[in-house]
Amino acid sequence: MTKDLAGRTALVTGAGSGIGRACAIRLAAAGAHVVVADLREHEAAETAAMIGGVAVTADLADPAAYEEGPLIEHAAQADMIVNNAGFQHVAPIEEFPPEIFSRLMSVQVEAPFRLIRAALPYMKENRFGRVVNISSVHGLRASPFKVAYVTAKHALEGLSKVIALEGAPYGVTSTCVCPAYVRTPLVENQIAAQAEAHRISPEEVVERIMLQPAAIKRLVEPEEVAEMVAYLCGPAGSFITGVSIPLDGGWSAR
Repeated sequence: MTKDLAGRTALVTGAGSGIGRACAIRLAAAGAHVVVADLREHEAAETAAMIGGVAVTADLADPAAYEEGPLIEHAAQADMIVNNAGFQHVAPIEEFPPEIFSRLMSVQVEAPFRLIRAALPYMKENRFGRVVNISSVHGLRASPFKVAYVTAKHALEGLSKVIALEGAPYGVTSTCVCPAYVRTPLVENQIAAQAEAHRISPEEVVERIMLQPAAIKRLVEPEEVAEMVAYLCGPAGSFITGVSIPLDGGWSAR
C-alpha cells in the first residue's frame, strides 16, 4: 500500500470501533500518525495499540473537552480530521426525549465544528488540510423516527460546505461521505430499536426497512467507508471538496 500520507497526522473521532476504527487502521496503513478519540477508554486504547497511534478519551458532548486538554491540543496540530463519532436514538417525534436530541446535536454537529475550528489555523498555515465528515444517506434523505439523527446529518452537510468554501484558498478540502447502513455496533443497536418501534422482528427490520430503499441489498462494510476516506485524504482527493459522496447502494438514486 502506498504511504502517501506519511508525515501527516489524522484525528479520527469515534475510532474505538466500527467505521472510526476502520478509518484509523486504513489511514495508518497509508503512513499517517493517527490520534484515536473515543468516549470509551478501553476501545480507544485498543485501536491505538493496533496501529501505533495515540488514544484520547473524550466526551464530545462535554464543552470542557474543547478547553485545555489532549483532544483540542491534537486537533490544533492535525492535518486531517475525520468526524465520525455519533450515536442513534429511535422514537416518534412526540416521544423523543429533548435531552437526547440536544446531546446528539452536540456530538454530531457541535463537536465537528469545534474540532475544525481548532484545526483550521494549522491547516491554513501549512496550506494543506483534509476534513472528512462521516455523514449518512440520512444527510441526503429522511426516515421516520430519527428526527435528531436526520437533523444532525443535514446540519453536518451544511457545515462541510462552508468549510470547503473557506478552506479552498489554503489547500483545505471538506467532504461528506454518506453511507447507508454499515455493519457496525451502532447499526446492530438500531435493529433492536427499530424492531421495538415498529413491533416487528429484527430480521424484518433489516429486510423491510434497512435494505428496502437500496438497490444493492446488503449492509456496507466499515472497510468500504474507510477506503473512501483514505482516497479523499490522499493526493487524489485534492480537487474533491464541498460535495457529499453517497455509499448507499443506490438509495439516493430513487
